[in-house]
Amino acid sequence: MMKLMTKNIFIVFIFLLNACSPKFKNPHVEIQTQFGDIEIELYPDQAPKTVAAFLSYVDSGLYKRCSFYRVLNDDNQPSNAAKTELIQGGVWKTNNKLSSRLKGIPHETTQQTKILHKDGVISLARLAPGTATTEFFICVGDQPGLDYGGENIEDHQGYAAFGKVIKGMDVVRKIYKQDDYDQYFDPPVAIINIVRE
Repeated sequence: MMKLMTKNIFIVFIFLLNACSPKFKNPHVEIQTQFGDIEIELYPDQAPKTVAAFLSYVDSGLYKRCSFYRVLNDDNQPSNAAKTELIQGGVWKTNNKLSSRLKGIPHETTQQTKILHKDGVISLARLAPGTATTEFFICVGDQPGLDYGGENIEDHQGYAAFGKVIKGMDVVRKIYKQDDYDQYFDPPVAIINIVRE
């Protein structure tokens, strides 16, 4: 009887230990869209400032009812310029006043983080280095021109990549194929929310 009790206590202890341990080594978020969910793994060890800021926006509920509103594809860019393929989202269309009041995130280049703009990588949109806040994009295919030293941005500092799609690239590609007018989805693709996994 005592042996059985000890075994049961051990099983309960293991169960509680597993329940308390984190589900993933790195944080994961889920972008819930009208076309399905996109699961992203974030890399805080490599891009700590970018990940911390993004998660603070997620946790505050800032991304509720926002959208993917922009697309860059082969058909909507000048033929004499370096091409980029991505979908861009955030609160620019839905809560731009709030976004514009946020302090810019210190720029973490791909040279620092070693997270390159490969297929499915998520990165922050920006103007000058250090101005990025809530707006992000997901690469469709490899985009080396967006890395540090790349040709797709005049200052050659690249963009701040901070995670990668691990589930739902089919959803990303479905969004990418939606109708657009002058690089903007027509209509925008609804993001219901972005939540931690």
